Amino acid sequence: MGYRGRVEDRERARQLRAEAWTLQQIAAELQASRGQVSVWVRDVAFTPAARSRARRRGPNSLQRRKQDEIERLHAIGVARIGELSRKQVLVAGTALYAGEGSKTDGSVRFANSDPRMILFFVTWLRAFFPVDEARLRVNLYLHEGLDLDAANLFWSDLTAIPIGQFTTPYRAIPDSTLRSNKHPMGCPSVVYSCSRTHRSIMGLVDALLSFPGFNPG
Repeated sequence: MGYRGRVEDRERARQLRAEAWTLQQIAAELQASRGQVSVWVRDVAFTPAARSRARRRGPNSLQRRKQDEIERLHAIGVARIGELSRKQVLVAGTALYAGEGSKTDGSVRFANSDPRMILFFVTWLRAFFPVDEARLRVNLYLHEGLDLDAANLFWSDLTAIPIGQFTTPYRAIPDSTLRSNKHPMGCPSVVYSCSRTHRSIMGLVDALLSFPGFNPG
């Protein structure tokens, strides 16, 4: 199974755990080992489901319409994008870096808490530039109280960057005035210190942002 499949399984496992599924039930559902599921959901609060003969209420009509629309528009979006050519992937990655990447000369740096964004970036970087794997680094921002080992394992597995190449993480001090829905795996920055690569990327960004327009026809 590729990285994308593992990310989707992790997210599904975490959702099911939050819904009070047992590790064994999740493992059976996702055809994964109980040990792997345990790592994926280690930091998800688990409250055993209360036994009750009462029938669970299903979604109301408004909720069903909302879900139907989400699924329909998702399918339309997938169909509209379709298969991307190599050049289209190059442009997509350039746009992603233009919005989220560092513009400081000499350092390729991309930070995001969404595993799909991080996966896309590292795949794009390796596909279009000669990368010295030993020089890749991950800087992790993680709140105190969250499982650092689990977060390191998660991002290392996703990016194929060894944990030994992770820098000392920044551990944010809990603050009751901040939002409570902290990202359980933190926010990583993938860093590649290479002036030539960074300047090549910025050349692509400049070309993209200097484009005079497009014909929507």
